[in-house]
Amino acid sequence: MSRSVRLGMFFPWEDAFLVCFVLILALPNTEAWSKEGHVMTCKIAQALLEPQAAEVVRNLLPDYSNGDLSALCTWPDQIRHWHKYQWTSSLHFIDTPDKACTYDYSRDCHDSHGLKGMCVAGAIQNFTTQLSHYKHGSSDRRYNMTEALLFLSHFMGDIHQPLHVGFTSDEGGNTVDLRWFKHKSNLHHVWDREIILTAAAELYGKDMDLLQKHIQKNLTHGTWSDDMSLWKDCDDLFACPNKYAAESINLACKWGYKDVSPGATLSDKYFNSRMPIVTKRIAQGGVRLSMILNRVLGNHNQDILVPA
Repeated sequence: MSRSVRLGMFFPWEDAFLVCFVLILALPNTEAWSKEGHVMTCKIAQALLEPQAAEVVRNLLPDYSNGDLSALCTWPDQIRHWHKYQWTSSLHFIDTPDKACTYDYSRDCHDSHGLKGMCVAGAIQNFTTQLSHYKHGSSDRRYNMTEALLFLSHFMGDIHQPLHVGFTSDEGGNTVDLRWFKHKSNLHHVWDREIILTAAAELYGKDMDLLQKHIQKNLTHGTWSDDMSLWKDCDDLFACPNKYAAESINLACKWGYKDVSPGATLSDKYFNSRMPIVTKRIAQGGVRLSMILNRVLGNHNQDILVPA
């Protein structure tokens, strides 16, 4: 099946779109980068948008979000188990062969039924393509584009979480039960949320805003200021998600799974060595999301081709 055909099936829109948004605001967060991780990724991205792209994003967001993209960046997690959106469940991750520590689109990007393109890298490709048609769409396509924006923003966070490109047998660490300091957890959840919450509690007085500011300061004046142009380097928007996925499985092998066994207790040593990786991946996700949105919604006039 060609990607252009899949693009059509990726958008089962209905008129109840805004009603769905209102209803999910009160729902608890579920999986993927924690709420905090997705919020930080989207805040970083929105702060880096060029004026025209920033205006388009504000126009696509529902009025009650007050122009804040981060307010709705967890929406795809919150609706993934609704009947209407069950088709999106496989789009949050990629399962790779155990211990291969590599990613290959043709081998790995599919759902449990073998349908190609139904993984987080394929989703980013398709929603990027959808948004690239924004300037050519009519006003009645606004809701389609709003959902595309939110899915893209969320999945750019997911693909940068290393354990979202993990081993098949343990479901990206979800079945590796262990203890995080003194409480029960699993390896996937450690990378989704435990490291972020521990960093905020131990280093920033439980103030997530301070952690956010520290990450953004490292982008503008600190550790990563010289790396941003390299992170944004992308000659082919359709191919770059594969690069991001390959980075994640590499990190999962070198840092996520390393020295971890079921029933282990992970504490200071693991936290101190992995926390910089988590914050860097949040930053990279935000920088790269801004790059994509600037190119497809801004003044770059770049057409995104959908190969057969």
